[in-house]
Formats: sequence, structure tokens, C-alpha cells
Amino acid sequence: MPGARVATGERVTLRTAETADIPFLQRAGANPEIRIPLGNPVMNREQYEISDDRNAPDKFVVCLEDDDASAGAPGGGSDSTGDNDSDSTGDNDSDDVTPIGFVGVADAHFKRPELGYWLVPEYRGDGYGKEAVSLAIDYVFQSHDTPAVEAEAFDFNEASRGLLESLGFIEEGRKRKFMFVDGAHRDMIQYGLLREEWESEK
Repeated sequence: MPGARVATGERVTLRTAETADIPFLQRAGANPEIRIPLGNPVMNREQYEISDDRNAPDKFVVCLEDDDASAGAPGGGSDSTGDNDSDSTGDNDSDDVTPIGFVGVADAHFKRPELGYWLVPEYRGDGYGKEAVSLAIDYVFQSHDTPAVEAEAFDFNEASRGLLESLGFIEEGRKRKFMFVDGAHRDMIQYGLLREEWESEK
């Protein structure tokens, strides 16, 4: 199951991603509803390696716990991607934990940190993503002496762009025809959020 708690909000918890989480991350990441908006290739489990290098990206599993966790959580033998493999989440304590997504923080050690995130489709639209990204922003500004955090979203990904804008991110640029995704060349929108903007937003 996901590792140590990093941050807890009203409904979701960020936990460190551990090796035992790789099957969940790999299967969910292969889902076209997640993979296509991210522009990511299908990756095998080895490509999801969890590194202990201090300069590696911080990787967090977004979880529901206790009353918010689904009946199909680890003890129920089913995970949120619909698979029934018991190794998808594991369960090494008594908490009822359901992994529902991922948040990553890249480049925090040597330039402006960049956020990446996704939720499994059945948990979208209920505010879990916004809460998870908000917790990640708090983590970045508390853990790193950086003046800003950034994120990117394809121009067609209105849900992700709306999430970032609802948290105060400002559009800073556009990479035109940045990547060939789902049969077309897509623009990538660059967003940024300054520390002082986040503090005033809070």
C-alpha cells in the first residue's frame, strides 16, 4: 500500500509512492482516459521505478482513507482501476486505504518545481483532484525554498486547465504543436503560481 503520510486534507491524503504501488500506477497510467490527456506512452512496471536518489521526483499516491475509502479497497480485493490483483495496493496496516490517483513534483532540487497529477476516472468531478494538488502545492512551498511552482496541460484538457486556474495558476506561455497526441499535434499550455500568490489565495 502507499507509504508514509505526507499531507492530509479534509478528504484525501498524500502518501509516499512505494515499490508496492507500482502495479497500481502502471495499470492506471495505461488507461487511455489518463494516458492520452497526459500525453504519456504506455510504460511497463520497470519504467515506474521508485528511486531513492535525493534528486529524483517526489511521487505521491492520492488516497482516500477510513470512511471515504471504497468497499473495494485493499481488503476487498479490488482496486480503483477495476483489477482484482491483490498486489495492486497491498495492505500493511489496519487503515482502509483506497489509492485514487497520483501527484508528482519534479525538478524541485534544481529549478522551479513542476507538478504532474491524475485521478482514476471514477473519482473525477468531486473535488479530490483540486484538494490533492492543493496539498502538493503546500508541500512544495513548505519543503523547498522556491519562489514559484509550475504545471502544464494540453490545450484540449479543459478539466486540468480549469483545476489549475481555480487554484490561482496563471497562464505563462504556450508551446505550439508541442506533441503528437491522439492523432493530432497539440499545444501545451504553461502555468505558474508564485509563492506570494498562493499565500494570498490561502
